[in-house]
Amino acid sequence: MGENNRIVIPLGPQHPALKEPGCFTLTLEGEKVVSAVVGVGYIHRGLEKALESRTYIQNLYMIERICGICSHTHSVAYCQAIEEMCSVEIPMRAKYIRVIIAELERLHSHLLWLGVAAHEIGFDTLFMYSWRDREMVLDMLAELCGNRVNYGINTLGGVRRDIDSIEATDIKKMLRLLQNQINYYLELASNEPTLIVRLANVGRLNHEDAIKYGAVGPVARAAGIANDIRVIEPYAAYDEVPVNVVVDDHGDVFGRTVVRIKEMLESINIVKYCLENLPEGEIVKKVPRKVPAGEIISRTEAPRGEDIHYINSDGSDIPYRIRVRAPSEANWHGMQHMLEGSFLADVPITIAAIDPCYSCTDRAIIANSGNGESKLFDWKGLREYSINWHRERGFNASDIQIPQAKNYTQIQRKKNA
Repeated sequence: MGENNRIVIPLGPQHPALKEPGCFTLTLEGEKVVSAVVGVGYIHRGLEKALESRTYIQNLYMIERICGICSHTHSVAYCQAIEEMCSVEIPMRAKYIRVIIAELERLHSHLLWLGVAAHEIGFDTLFMYSWRDREMVLDMLAELCGNRVNYGINTLGGVRRDIDSIEATDIKKMLRLLQNQINYYLELASNEPTLIVRLANVGRLNHEDAIKYGAVGPVARAAGIANDIRVIEPYAAYDEVPVNVVVDDHGDVFGRTVVRIKEMLESINIVKYCLENLPEGEIVKKVPRKVPAGEIISRTEAPRGEDIHYINSDGSDIPYRIRVRAPSEANWHGMQHMLEGSFLADVPITIAAIDPCYSCTDRAIIANSGNGESKLFDWKGLREYSINWHRERGFNASDIQIPQAKNYTQIQRKKNA
């Protein structure tokens, strides 16, 4: 086929195969993708800027909302950065509790991904099974933290809630039930021929390309890269907890599936170890309201991969700059390579296989002037650019008449009159 037989189609930004808005412009020859353009940026929320206008304590609740699935790992990265800047060593019991919640979060994240991936290939029975099992983890998180999502367990200097003997027993009971199910999923992924054929050689990213594009997490480990922040740069209690890094060499969607299922079994072992060796003592230490001037980088291993937080302090109680590099932002770079050369039917599962979070990715700092030059805006400049852009297109915000605010008493007086 030649270029005359090519057709360009958009996948998204609103599409049944996409759980969040993203537009993938695909050029096809027949059913084969010959080129792809990855378009994200539809749900930029300005969280980093919002974090820079609130105190460190207030940001605790916002930092979790960077991602609903990885909320704990974001708050751990944030808290441990501030604790290190303030030279505060949190209690060992708090470190173990952070690890327990982190691994329960990994279980819930991977089970969610397994269901979404199964749905993308039409395996809805597996979708319902895995999401049913995920409910056990979410219920356990709600028992421990008070919330199923955005747990609110972390605070500066430790954790807000302890784990008592009754809760520890409940966790162990839940893990026994879950372990049987995950072993079944591993057997299914390893031996079910239709599942293997559907996922093998799809969305390939080999060892060299994974390094080239900076892949992280299960995407990298499925390509034979044994990078795991829990091991190479231990945080919380991971320097005391045995962690076996799960690695596969398939470099495709099948490999990413196997890695995630085996990681769930490893998470169960980690939680059991933490419960059996949970130290006695306090769960929190006092941290000063004002953080000493300086800058720091904090890393954690989110369910999707390496999570990086950069914090710059000017010595006040409000951060000067916060920058978050979530794992999805790293894994998007290899998406074009994974899509090109694949078939159209494989595009949804290839996208889903990196377990993407669009809102974690979206940033807005640079505007192209159209003459080949790019300009970096500060907050004031970005606001002026936006006002002028709309004014040139016939929209002037100053012409809008804002109605006078009316309270309940004024409305009642008008009715009585």
